[in-house]
Amino acid sequence: MDITPHQLQARRDQAMGAGTPLFYNEPLHLVRGEGVYLYDPSGRRYVDMYNNVPCVGHANPAIVEAMVRQQSTLNVHSRYLHEGIVEFCEKLAGLHKGKNTAGPIESVIVSCSGTEANEVALRMARFATGKQGIICTDGTYHGNSELVSKLTRLSLGSNAVPDVRSFPFPETYRPIQPGLSGAELTDAYLAKLQAAIDSLKASGEGFAGLILCSILANEGLPEIPEGFMEKASDLVHRNGGLVISDEVQAGYARPGKWWGYEVTGFKPDIVVTGKPMGNGLPLAATAASKELVDIFRARTRYFNTFASSPLQAAVGSAVIDYIEREGLVASVAEVGAHMKASLKARAGAHPGIGDVRGVGLFVGVEMVKPDGSADVETTVEVVNRLKDKGFLTSNAGIFRNVVKIRPPLVFKREHADAFLVAWDEVIAALPH
Repeated sequence: MDITPHQLQARRDQAMGAGTPLFYNEPLHLVRGEGVYLYDPSGRRYVDMYNNVPCVGHANPAIVEAMVRQQSTLNVHSRYLHEGIVEFCEKLAGLHKGKNTAGPIESVIVSCSGTEANEVALRMARFATGKQGIICTDGTYHGNSELVSKLTRLSLGSNAVPDVRSFPFPETYRPIQPGLSGAELTDAYLAKLQAAIDSLKASGEGFAGLILCSILANEGLPEIPEGFMEKASDLVHRNGGLVISDEVQAGYARPGKWWGYEVTGFKPDIVVTGKPMGNGLPLAATAASKELVDIFRARTRYFNTFASSPLQAAVGSAVIDYIEREGLVASVAEVGAHMKASLKARAGAHPGIGDVRGVGLFVGVEMVKPDGSADVETTVEVVNRLKDKGFLTSNAGIFRNVVKIRPPLVFKREHADAFLVAWDEVIAALPH
């Protein structure tokens, strides 16, 4: 007898512990993926518009072949020489060459998850500066470890974590001071950043660095006041800190460039990557100048049993090669611009659509109540109705009221146009 989704969820709660959140009012049981498509046990097909892990498509034959070939040949930990992992790190560092970074990105520390890579980055900044204090936004998420989770949704002005401070994430939709010009708003957010730096210095912790997602993905993809990211980078450097760009969601061609910092003007000393690097194989990295990496290596005996492996190297290289060979950076820019412009043009179709924003194949639609406050209930309804029509999205942002649209990079214009038909039907069915 076929198992129902609710029966499987009950088994899941028993085997894995209850409470782990699932998407959608009716949980979705998936059994197969191919390209941008996912399938349930009945064979029903869904367009994946959420998952950035399989960035070059579910079950991509080129990646599967690289994985099988290497696993059937050799896979060991990093205490042996292997040319493949060296070539992969050289290739990854080369993707930053000539870009607007604060210093050269030359060397790489490989790990298995964004959490691990961000932890390496934070420790690297602390070792290099001799200071402890880290600054993030008040709406961010950078991982799950005890160190990195201290940064998650840290309330403004909180001293509960002595070595971390937050500042309000920069945005134009709900600015901290309404009525300011663009330049004035940028200065207002910079003043908040400077106050956080000053607080860390006064506390005795000192200031080691600023960590931001370069497109502020978890904050809800806000439109960032013009010039803020570049000026914030300069401010951090003037105060003796390092800039960490968390590119786990923002990078790997997602914004229509290789990196989110190319789009927003952020100028990193350290770049963190993760999720999409292995198209499903656990792979992450912390990249920086050789000087910063050497400082980290000298202070630690960092070793990760599953990292820097020949398997990671083969798969990681295959993903980069596929993105370049198929011209996905340009494709993402073109398809993403089409989808964003089309959704913007439809914003007036319902009064609950407050804002449409995003970069490349990462678009957010903010749903609001008549008074402009976050409308989480309608956002969840939209997400569930889209699922019923065969398109998988989710709700995100600091208020959970942003429809999050983030398909694999192989998503094409034909998929976007089909989604827009479903979007129109869903929005038309909402009460006005």
